[in-house]
Amino acid sequence: MSSTETARLQQELQQQQILVKQLSEELFRLVKGNIGFVPDRNADERHSTEIATLNEKLQAATEALHEARLASDRHEREAIGLRQAVQEHLDRIAMLEQTVAEMPQIYRQKFAERMVPIEAKVRQLQQENRQLHIELQSLNYRLATRSRRLNRLELPSMGHA
Repeated sequence: MSSTETARLQQELQQQQILVKQLSEELFRLVKGNIGFVPDRNADERHSTEIATLNEKLQAATEALHEARLASDRHEREAIGLRQAVQEHLDRIAMLEQTVAEMPQIYRQKFAERMVPIEAKVRQLQQENRQLHIELQSLNYRLATRSRRLNRLELPSMGHA
């Protein structure tokens, strides 16, 4: 039931309550003002019929209003549930956006962590390479020195006769 229909039913209920009150006041005034009042059976039956009709309409309007309130309460609970679900989704989106924003830094950190043992191995290999280079130069120097000594050795001359 829509809010406009609920409003219409509430207005109709108020109008009926006003009419019942007016009829009661008018009836009270007529009875009080006319002590020698002789009731008219036809008027009483009409009034009784009108009152019964009004009571039926009042009962129907009351039931409709009750149904409208129940529907309104149900819709309000659904709206609250939906608002909570939306908030949960917004919180999850914010968390995911933050995670995505942090990803480059996380990958840089992980890459740097993986590079530590590799860089250590490279330094070790470079140190070994320098050591081997020094040893190679030392061997070359010794070989060159020995080679020069062998070339300088004087071979015994074979006499000139």
